[in-house]
Amino acid sequence: MRVREKIFENIDWMMVIIYLFLVFFGWMNIYASVYNTEHYQIFDISQLYGKQMIWIGAALILAFLLIIADPKFFNQFSYIIYGISLASLIAVLLVGKVVAGSKSWFEIGSFALQPAEFVKFATALAVAHYLSLQEKTLVSLQSKIFVGVIILIPAILILLQNDTGSAIVYSSFIFVLYRFGLSGNIFIIGFFAILLAVLALLLGLLYQKLVLIGIILVLIALMFLFMKKNLSNILKLSALYLLICAYIFSVDFAFSKLQPHQQIRIKVLLNMESDLHGAGYNVNQSKIAIGSGGFAGKGFLRGTQTKYDFVPAQSTDFIFCTVGEEWGFLGSSTVIGLFVVLLIRIVYVAERQRSFFSKVYGYSVASIMFFHLTINVGMVIGLLPVIGIPLPFLSYGGSSLWSFTILLFIFIRQDSERMQLL
Repeated sequence: MRVREKIFENIDWMMVIIYLFLVFFGWMNIYASVYNTEHYQIFDISQLYGKQMIWIGAALILAFLLIIADPKFFNQFSYIIYGISLASLIAVLLVGKVVAGSKSWFEIGSFALQPAEFVKFATALAVAHYLSLQEKTLVSLQSKIFVGVIILIPAILILLQNDTGSAIVYSSFIFVLYRFGLSGNIFIIGFFAILLAVLALLLGLLYQKLVLIGIILVLIALMFLFMKKNLSNILKLSALYLLICAYIFSVDFAFSKLQPHQQIRIKVLLNMESDLHGAGYNVNQSKIAIGSGGFAGKGFLRGTQTKYDFVPAQSTDFIFCTVGEEWGFLGSSTVIGLFVVLLIRIVYVAERQRSFFSKVYGYSVASIMFFHLTINVGMVIGLLPVIGIPLPFLSYGGSSLWSFTILLFIFIRQDSERMQLL
C-alpha cells in the first residue's frame, strides 16, 4: 500500500490538473456543438456528447492503470508495442472501414477506432528506446537512418490509408531529433523548401519560374564571393543550384499527385482560388464563428454558428471555433495558454529526467502535442491548410482522446519514478 501511496505523492499534479480541465472543457464544447432542445440529456449515448462521456470514463481508467503500472514496462516492451501498432495499420488497410475517403477505421458496433492515433505513442516509445540504448545523441549516420526508418514506416502506412493529415504529424519528431543531435540546418532547409514550393505554385507560368531560378542563381553567385574560391566550392554551389532548379520544377508534379480536395484547400489558402461555398467553406464559417464571439463570447449554448451547424466537423477538427464563438477571446486565450503551460511543463519535466529513455519520450510527447495544437488552431483560423487532425483532449473521438491520454500518462508515470529509473 505504501508503494502505491508513494506513486501518487510523486505525480506531477500540474500536468494532471491541466489534462482534466481540458478534457472536461472539451466535453462542454462538444455538448454545445450538437446541442438542441430535442437532445439535451447529458447521458444520451445516441448523441456525440453521450458517447464522449463513455470515452472520457474509459480514458480516466486508462490514466489510472498507467499510473500504477511498472514504468520499466514501457521501455522494455517498446519495440513489441511498436510492432503491434504497425500490424494494426496493416490490418486496417485490409479490413478497415472507409470514412471520409480514408480507410483508417476499425468498426466495432456503433463505435469506431482509428489505429493511426495510437501509433504515435508507440513510435515515441520506439524512438526513445533506440536512443536510450546508445545513451548518446544522434551523431552517426547509422543512428540517423535507423531513427528515420522508425518514424517513416508508420507515416507511409498511414499515407496508404489516404490519411495525409495523420501522416504529416510524424514530421513533429524533427523537434525531438533536433534536441538530441540533429543539425539545426534542417530547419533552415525546411523553411526555404516550403518558401520555394509556395513561390513555385504562385508563379505558375514557365517564364515566372525562370525568373525565380535566375534570382537564385544571382544569390548563389553572391554567396561565392564570400567563400573560398576553389574547385570544390564551385562544384558544391553548382550542385546546389541544379538541385534547387529540379526542386522548383518538381513542385507542380508533386502538387498534381495530391487529391483534388487537397489541391483546392492549398489554392484557397494561397488565395489562388476563392471557393467560399466549397473547399473554403469550413474555414470561412469557422472564422465567422470565432470573430462573432468577440472578447468574452456569446455564452455557453448561445453560439448561433454552432447551434445551426454552419461549421462542418465543429465537434471534431473544428472544435476550436465553438470555443471562440461561445467563450470569445478570453476563452480561446485560456485554452491556448493552458496548452502552452502544459507544453512548457512537459519540456521542463523531461529535462530533469535521469533516464535517457524518459527524457527522449518526454520531448516526443511535447513535440506531438505542439504539432497538433499549432496545425489545428492554424487551420481553424485560416492560417494553415485544412488537413484534418484533432485538437488534443478537446476534439470529439475516443481514438484521439485515448491516444493522447496514453501518450501523456506514460510520461507522467515515468517522471514519478525518475529517482529510481536510470
